[in-house]
Amino acid sequence: MIAALFPGQGSQEVGMGKALYQGSRAAREALERAEATLPGLLGLLWEGPEDALKLTANQQPALLAVGYAAYQAYREAGGKEPTYAAGHSLGEWTAHVAAGTLALEDALRLVRKRGEYMQEAVPVGQGAMAAILKVPLEVILEEIAGIEGVELANLNSPEQTVISGKAEGVHRAVELLKARRARAVLLPVSAPFHSSLMRPARERLAHDLQHVPFSSPKFPVYSNVTAHPETDPSRIKTLLLEQITHSVRWVEILQSLKAHGVAKFLEFGSGRVLTGLVGRTLEGVEANSLTTPAEIAEALALGA
Repeated sequence: MIAALFPGQGSQEVGMGKALYQGSRAAREALERAEATLPGLLGLLWEGPEDALKLTANQQPALLAVGYAAYQAYREAGGKEPTYAAGHSLGEWTAHVAAGTLALEDALRLVRKRGEYMQEAVPVGQGAMAAILKVPLEVILEEIAGIEGVELANLNSPEQTVISGKAEGVHRAVELLKARRARAVLLPVSAPFHSSLMRPARERLAHDLQHVPFSSPKFPVYSNVTAHPETDPSRIKTLLLEQITHSVRWVEILQSLKAHGVAKFLEFGSGRVLTGLVGRTLEGVEANSLTTPAEIAEALALGA
């Protein structure tokens, strides 16, 4: 069985998607649809500047467009339809476009708004995020239990967890966890994503989602909120909203995919972040990153 994976923020780089555009008709059509929906997107992808591409409102539609284009190039080249799909944070939206739950154009407009709302939810400097490594989740939970406004944001691998929330609380948690021999690194982000502080963004996006049609996906897509495969369109819409304020349960998602029989994980879009997390979380599975036609051809030659 195959699982299609789609990355979230942090996987972007100037130039991403250009090889797909030049080497795949299906990818080119997907990226041209993205450009028609959000004019200027392709120029941002290929020319930057990097600081502009990093902006949340730009980064989210950029990653969605490139992830979907990579998936379309893979299918055009003869790649098998996945049994399941999953995406990390923003990547969950890309997974639903690939599965046909959402039209590409609707998803691009929605994630542009999602990025704007998330950026505007908390004034710059009032929120923070930090990656905690080399200590078990139990230690992290123990140290943040008494700190107001600090929550789990991303459970990425058994030894990598991200915390999010009020800046002063996150800084305090970092110091406490360093004393417990954790490696704790403040992340260069502009807002405390996946925390209850994002509630204003969730409420604003709910209005935009009201009249957007959702269809039953062609294959189940895992929810970051439940860590279960979801197929009901109305439930998917609700969970995509809840995702803004809830933890990304990536470890559980990967473990569930393996338990359901998935042996091959294919990451579509830009970078190798999710491929690396598969390797650090699961044993006895294969993971490949597909960002160019050459990588797609190589994976297909190996039976992907």
